[in-house]
Amino acid sequence: MALASSSEVPFFYQRRLCMRPAFVLLVLLITACTYTTGDGRRTANIDKSYKARDACLVQHASAGNISDSDPDTLAHAIALACSPETEQLVATANRDGDARVAAAIRQDSKFRAKGYVLKARGELIF
Repeated sequence: MALASSSEVPFFYQRRLCMRPAFVLLVLLITACTYTTGDGRRTANIDKSYKARDACLVQHASAGNISDSDPDTLAHAIALACSPETEQLVATANRDGDARVAAAIRQDSKFRAKGYVLKARGELIF
């Protein structure tokens, strides 16, 4: 089925041939605009630091007799016990040295410690 000229090519074949390059161009444009999350190795190190900090908090929250103490006092003590892991997280996540970011991470450690204390007691977290 050899066709001699474009006047002999049916209309639907011409339209179909024009749509393929347009579709390929559209796909290329969309994939070029995808959002990237940044440095994969840095993100992995941050995740690893979070896991180490949280594991420390869980370990200290579930250890010993915690049923008769104030949850806030225990959370503060547990956060202090896990300060090396928290400071490693601060160093990994906050490479700009922003004091507000460091304070937020430390506050998050206390908040999570209180949650783990309440969970170890069998109380509602929220």
